[in-house]
Formats: sequence, C-alpha cells, structure tokens
Amino acid sequence: MPTFKYEALDSQGVGIKDEVEALSDKEAISKIRNMGYFPTKVRVRGAGRKVAAKAARPAHRRGAGGKVRVKYITQFARQLSTLQDAGLPILRSLRILQEQQKAGTFKRVIGYVADDIEGGSTLSEALGRFPRSFNRLLVSMVAAGETGGVLDLILSRVADFMEKAQKLKSRVISAMVYPIVVLSAAFLILLLLMWKVIPEFTTVLTEMREGAELPKITQVVFAISNWIAYGPEWAVIRGVRIPGAVALLGVPFIVIFLIRIIKHFRPGRLVLDTIKLKLPIIGQLSAKISVTRWTRTLGTLISAGVSILDALNVTRETAGNEVFANMLGNVHDSIRQGDTFAGPLRHSKTVDLIVANMVAVGEETGDLDKMLLKVADNYDEQVDVMVASLMSMLEPIMIIGLGVIVLTIVLSIFLPMIGIITELSAA
Repeated sequence: MPTFKYEALDSQGVGIKDEVEALSDKEAISKIRNMGYFPTKVRVRGAGRKVAAKAARPAHRRGAGGKVRVKYITQFARQLSTLQDAGLPILRSLRILQEQQKAGTFKRVIGYVADDIEGGSTLSEALGRFPRSFNRLLVSMVAAGETGGVLDLILSRVADFMEKAQKLKSRVISAMVYPIVVLSAAFLILLLLMWKVIPEFTTVLTEMREGAELPKITQVVFAISNWIAYGPEWAVIRGVRIPGAVALLGVPFIVIFLIRIIKHFRPGRLVLDTIKLKLPIIGQLSAKISVTRWTRTLGTLISAGVSILDALNVTRETAGNEVFANMLGNVHDSIRQGDTFAGPLRHSKTVDLIVANMVAVGEETGDLDKMLLKVADNYDEQVDVMVASLMSMLEPIMIIGLGVIVLTIVLSIFLPMIGIITELSAA
C-alpha cells in the first residue's frame, strides 16, 4: 500500500507533518480529515508530485461571495473565536455558524468556506477566496493566528478592531446627520419660497411702485427668484425654458456622480483626499480619523505576529485615504532598505510629530504594536472632542445663517411696501 506524506493543521492551527498509508490520494485526504486534521499538502512518498487537497472542494458559483455588512463579519469573528476557545474543530465551528445564519449571501459564503476547509485548505486560504466578504486585514490576521496557533485570540482581536472602527464611523455619521437634515430641509423650503412665492410679490410690488426704482436688496432678491423660477434665457429645450430650481436640485446628484467617477482612479482619489485634508476643521477631523484607522490597523496586525512589511502593505490598502496610503508606502520602502519606521514617518510631515515620537519609542522598547494602539486610542478621544465641538459650533452657525437669509427675504418685501405706505401717507 502506498505511503503518503502530508502537511496539515490541527484544530488549533498548529502545523503537523506525518505519513499515512492509503490506496489513493483521495483516501489519504479522507484519513487525515478523520484524524481531526486539515490537510494542506499531500504527496506520495518518493514522488515529486504534490496532490492538492482539493478533492472535496465544490466549484464556487460566480458571484456567491457578495458584499457582507461589517456587523455580520464582526459577529462571525467573535462567535468563531468563542467556539475555537471551547476546543471545537474549525470545520464543525463553521458548520454551526452556517446553520445559525439566516438564508442569504453570508450563509452561502460560510458554507463555501467550510467546504474549502473540508477539501484541505486553511481558514485563511478559504477566507481569501472571498475578498468582497472578508478583507485583507481579516485574512492576514487569521493567517498569522494559524501560524502561531492562537487563532481564537486573533479572531477576538479582529472582532475588537472591527467594533472600534465601526463605532468611530458611526459617531462621525451620526454627528453629521442632524446638520445635513436641517440644512437640506431649509434649502428646500427656501427654494420653494423663491420659486413659487417671491415671483408673486415681484409682480404686485412692481405694479404698485408704478415704475419707481425698487430698493437694491429687493432687486437682488427678485433677480435671484426670477432665475430660480424661470431660469436663464439660453436654457431652453424644445421651446421650454428650464427653471434654475431644476439645476439647483440636480447639482448635488451631478457632484456625487462626478466624485464617484474620480474615485475610480488613484490620482483622482489622491487629489480629492489632498483637498479634503486642507479644508478648515473638516481637514483636521479627517486627518485624525485617518491616523486612528491606520495606527489601529497596523498595531493590531503587528500584535498578531504579522511581519512589519506585510502589515504595512495591508494597512496601506485599507488606509481609506490616498495621502496616508502614499506615506505608508514610502515607510514600507524605507524599512525594506534598512531604515527605521519613525525616520521616514517624521520626514513625511503627514502626521503630527507626537505620532512619530511615539513610534520611535515603540521601536526602541520593542513595543511598537502597543505604542501604535495607544496612538489610536489617543486620537480616537481627540476625534470625539472635535466632533462634539463641531456640533456645538454648527448649531449657532446654522441658526445665524438661516436667520440672515430669512431677514434678507423679509426686508426685500417689506421695504418696498413701507415706501408705498409712506408715499400714500404723504399724498
């Protein structure tokens, strides 16, 4: 009976090399799985040919690995960590998680991942086949956990990282909802007022003044209202004059469409991100959010045992800002050439000096991962303070701005009426 050499992982992700007797490669793979191991390489002893452990892997349906919400990925990582900590084999853990999922994309994806593992793949390899569901950060950390035999701990760290990142994103979004809703409602009300109401006053007041010149503020408001209600003279399509209100309503959609097109190209993203970082207040907030994101990502990867160069590659791709992605790319190249981390980080002038100094301390003490996570926590708190300050500033600014606009419209209507009343009283 032929003897097969194999490499496999046990339920804790520890690598194993051994031999097994079997009549065929399929039988060898089956025996290895029955022992509770997950084969990665199988070959006949004395033969150079490797038998890929893919016999049981089904063909994946095209489009099966759709986009999955971060909340579900976080729950998956947390629950899988718990099951691994309890000592369950990885395959059984995945089948349990598959069963408890509602019917949908993620249920199918977990099923395909389990099938791949049953066919001999490692968990990181199986997850890596679904990049739209599992990002490179998760896959890289799982691979590090398998290599170090601490998969349960790594999955728990991944879940913690995703929860913190999601909380940061939720805080920023929730802080922007209120001003966006208020400003949008105010814009629509003012647009309706200038489109439908003010033109009626224009006709009445012009007739009552009998050719007399209207106040300047009234002329300006009426000119804007006329443009919104009727549009420019050249904006005519098939004999119909297009109101300016239509253009104003369409501008936000056009801008969003153009931004999405620009973001498809890396130079376009770089330009947009550079402009965003130079904006007052918003630029500072964006920079702090980006620093929080890449330091937490990099610190988590390094603490999981991923090499600094591989960790920088993953962090660069998940930075979310092309300016910081370029900076991390330059740091990666400098480290590969023998430089330190803090040196090129300080010379980039993309981050505050305190970040470079803390990284330098982390390199000197051998606690780079802890220092990066401290930087992330520190900037996380600064983001909270800035968001709260921004909200406290936006409310009075919006109230004052809307008040000035309403006052301008009211004065433009009442000033001519006061003039008419004064003339009638004098007569």
